[in-house]
Amino acid sequence: MGVNRRDVLKLGALGAVGAAGLTVPFGSSVATKSASRLGSKNMPKPFEAKFRYQSVLEPYRTEVDAAGKSCDYYSVLQRAGTAAILPGLTSPVFGYYGYNRSTRQWVGGLPGPLIKTEQGRDVVLRVRNQLPQVNPLSGNPFKTSTHLHGSASKPQYDGYASDVTPSGSYKDYHYPNMQAARTLWYHDHGVHFTAQNAYSGLAAQYHMHDPAERALLPQGDYDVALTMSDAMFAADGSLAYDDNSHSGLWGDIILVNGVPWPTMKVSKRVYRFRLLNASISRSYRPTLSNGAPLVMVATDGGLMPKAQAVTSYRHGGAERYEFLIDFTNYKAGTQIQLKNLSNKNNVDYDFTDRIMQFEVTDDSFTKQNNVVPTTLVDVPVMNLVEKPSYKVRNLAVERQGGEWKINGKSWVDVVESDYKLVLADPELNDVEIWEIENKSGGWFHPVHIHLIDFQVIDRNGKPPFAYERGPKDVVYVGENEKVRVMMRFEHQRGYYMVHCHNLPHEDHDMMQQFSVGMKGVAHDENDPIEADKCKADRLPRDEDPDYVKT
Repeated sequence: MGVNRRDVLKLGALGAVGAAGLTVPFGSSVATKSASRLGSKNMPKPFEAKFRYQSVLEPYRTEVDAAGKSCDYYSVLQRAGTAAILPGLTSPVFGYYGYNRSTRQWVGGLPGPLIKTEQGRDVVLRVRNQLPQVNPLSGNPFKTSTHLHGSASKPQYDGYASDVTPSGSYKDYHYPNMQAARTLWYHDHGVHFTAQNAYSGLAAQYHMHDPAERALLPQGDYDVALTMSDAMFAADGSLAYDDNSHSGLWGDIILVNGVPWPTMKVSKRVYRFRLLNASISRSYRPTLSNGAPLVMVATDGGLMPKAQAVTSYRHGGAERYEFLIDFTNYKAGTQIQLKNLSNKNNVDYDFTDRIMQFEVTDDSFTKQNNVVPTTLVDVPVMNLVEKPSYKVRNLAVERQGGEWKINGKSWVDVVESDYKLVLADPELNDVEIWEIENKSGGWFHPVHIHLIDFQVIDRNGKPPFAYERGPKDVVYVGENEKVRVMMRFEHQRGYYMVHCHNLPHEDHDMMQQFSVGMKGVAHDENDPIEADKCKADRLPRDEDPDYVKT
């Protein structure tokens, strides 16, 4: 299939929504020259920009209770800002920003500020919606819901799609950090407009450490967060948006930490990279230009039982993969590209076949954790063994009547049921097997199950890929694939979402919910909408964690 630039996009400035009217893709990847309306002097060139490390947010307060348990308090503003992405232009974004009192600096933007914490240490994240009343990309009210993706949070703090915070209000999200070390991320989950809100900039990483991970893998400067996304731009540098009749958005410019195709200087040692696919639709197939392996050590839910060396892998929306690259034996000046082989049913452009570049230097480095381990940790969910007694549920992800659905129903059906409709109702600590089937040959679906980690059992009856043999919370369900996953419903009781993480699919309307331990419960003390509502943001200055004294 071939389309030209005019067919793919008919874009104006920020706020151009869905003008092309295409329903793509179908079959192989679509290849076109470009999507952005930028002039040649404003179009970034691969590997010319310097790599940018993600900024880390500090807590504004720490409390210790009588039992000695610590809780760190953070605050982020959701607000308008600008980003220097393109040569000669600035781009309006709507992102997360936080104020570090020790340095008297604001951090965040695109992407938002990185939060780092330890297993067993509570976090309260205050999210303050100071966005405009209307998101210019969607033309709808800028209501948000913040999901810490990968966390076993209570339902009222899980970013339930219909639990929204309007402009001028805030909500405190409580995170227990009880699970094993992992790469999480927080992003918008507002009902029906998650795609536009996340694409506008509402996405950031969150790292939880534990002793096992600290002992095995590189830390500090050699533990590097990479947030990968794609975008398209109008001539004035503003973000443009077209989801091709809710099929998906595929931009022509690949960003890593908000920088187009950056070059990162690396020392001659082992690096750990935490790669998050924050694109709202695009999937990737990363590979190194010299054919060297990416040594997978962690998946969405943390460390794998054993490291797995791969030369390429499929990376769907919202998935996090941690891999090691050993630069020890390269000469100074060596340049190695992290390239993108792409997958079926993406829309690809001139330079979407590359992601970033590494350039080896003679810089000195710390030798601590400078090895590539093979055996990692024991992972409970990966020890589950299929049993006939486990309940099996079938989920069909499909398009019906122009809407994306699971088993013929959508979030609209959930809302109309007064939020009682569920596609599964396990008891706490039940183990189940879910068969997720994509009969469509024209789309892939990264399916995310909230609350839990799961084990991928098989794919079309064959063993899972080497790189996904670790705890997962998103599974790439490719064209005409049936994937079986097994999980224990643990940690919390309540109502949680399951949905496609191609965000235009989620918004229109491939999302449902399941309950855990709720059979016969008359009063839900953790109701995801009613239990802890947002509040009007009218804090006195002496109580405002983001107030900057001048």
